[in-house]
Amino acid sequence: MKIGVLQLNATVGDFTGNHRRLLAGYEEAVARGAEFVVSPELYLCGSAPRDLLGRPDFIAAGLATLDATAQAIGPVPLCVGSVTRDTDAGGPALANTAAVLQNGKIIWRQSKTMPPNHHVLDALPCFTPTRQVRPFEFKGRKIGITIGDDISGSAADAERPSASPTPVRDLTAQGAGLILNLTALPWRVGKEKTRLAMLQRVARNAGAPLVQVNAVGGSDELIFDGHSMALNQRGEVLALGKGFSEDHLVVEVDASASTSEPHWPGVEEQLFHALSLGIRDYVHKCGFKSVLIGLSGGIDSALVAVLAVNALGADHVLGVSMPARHSSRGSLTDAAALANNLGIRHEVISIENSVAAVEAQLAKWFAGTKPNEAEENIQARLRGVTLMALANKFGGMVLNTGNKSEAAVGYCTLYGDTCGALGVLADVYKTEVYAISRWVNRDREVIPAATLSKPPSAELRPNQKDQDSLPAYEVLDALLRSYVEEHLSVKEIIARGFSPALVEEITRKVAQSEYKRRQAPPGLQVSPRAFGSEWRMPIAQRFQGPA
Repeated sequence: MKIGVLQLNATVGDFTGNHRRLLAGYEEAVARGAEFVVSPELYLCGSAPRDLLGRPDFIAAGLATLDATAQAIGPVPLCVGSVTRDTDAGGPALANTAAVLQNGKIIWRQSKTMPPNHHVLDALPCFTPTRQVRPFEFKGRKIGITIGDDISGSAADAERPSASPTPVRDLTAQGAGLILNLTALPWRVGKEKTRLAMLQRVARNAGAPLVQVNAVGGSDELIFDGHSMALNQRGEVLALGKGFSEDHLVVEVDASASTSEPHWPGVEEQLFHALSLGIRDYVHKCGFKSVLIGLSGGIDSALVAVLAVNALGADHVLGVSMPARHSSRGSLTDAAALANNLGIRHEVISIENSVAAVEAQLAKWFAGTKPNEAEENIQARLRGVTLMALANKFGGMVLNTGNKSEAAVGYCTLYGDTCGALGVLADVYKTEVYAISRWVNRDREVIPAATLSKPPSAELRPNQKDQDSLPAYEVLDALLRSYVEEHLSVKEIIARGFSPALVEEITRKVAQSEYKRRQAPPGLQVSPRAFGSEWRMPIAQRFQGPA
């Protein structure tokens, strides 16, 4: 049987656009010989709809779009992810459903059994899980259709006791000889590899071919990577969808594998394409066409500019340098060289007069005090004011350039370098910023060599260096990974060889900086645990854990 796999990029709430894109993909798949076509989880409304699921008009629009889609489908069935009313539960309950459409009608439905309860999708309060699964029969074959996490619940079938049901086990017990999975899985570094390994176990345990169609595209801070997969009953790869791009596949699921195990790109390349996709979809889906970036001459703003050009094109990126008294000549020349390499418009707007004016305004109240971060941060905040004023006047969206290492310990200025509409590097550690930048320069110098080699500095006071306030980033990032992503205690991190004083200092800074992170723009999520929707720590708290 030939399965058409539509790896599509949906926009939340764009029912008309999603409908048109779906029908175009369906017609192409049918023309290429597909006998059954599948699209991602919740495709018609887009993932993740979140609190829009509480709006009756949103649900009504989704149901109407599902009916309109059904009317456009011919004899080749289309299985589409949609929100429906849960007829089994009665009343207004909603279901996350895979609906099979054929000959102008909805002929079959299967709802999700295990809506996710993790923070990034927040679907558990909205969807009613179904209590049963059943195969869909087509051309004499029973097809088991699953949604999202229902497939991963069966990954350990071989280790589960026989009395413990899982969707795939139940479907195969009812004679399903082909497993389909509609999903919308947010990407994290390495997720495509672990997902393939899990699906291979499922296919082998079920003794049946398996096709997973995954969403692609950005949705606020979430990035869906695509990488749809088709496997035979031995878990061998029959086809693999593109990463971070739409793709249409037509796969003969009963064939022998013609390819070996996939060769995955390196982490830096994956991160580059993921972040580019996140920028492109966030900007376009929010109705903007261009972006502004404060070009400091440093590595973070340089990488954000490269990503923005890759996502939007050079004509839609404006770089703005905003020197003040402590800005080095090298920072200005590095920013100009980067802009020239990228072909973007570059403006230089000095903030020195503004800094002097604010200092004069505060002179009476600051008299007799020792200069500290208060004076330094005036510069950062005036840069934020400048960028936001340009965005307001001429349109465009300010991209934030702060990285995860700085956000973790509060090495950033509220209403200054934290301003913007999207945190491009908010989930990327400083060491990763350097690694991606070196990958960018693999063939030619895009980011100036001086930007990569000079010690990082905020340049808010004479001869300032990041390492005046922070440990080396290699040390800091390793410590932060242990604390933020691995959930290790202070005692466990110290046992890894870190200085007790350093661990206590950094974990204290992480807690004390929570109020800053709450006021930061949404950040693209690419790690196992990102700040934002996956990090729900109280602001007013004193727990640090014993050393």
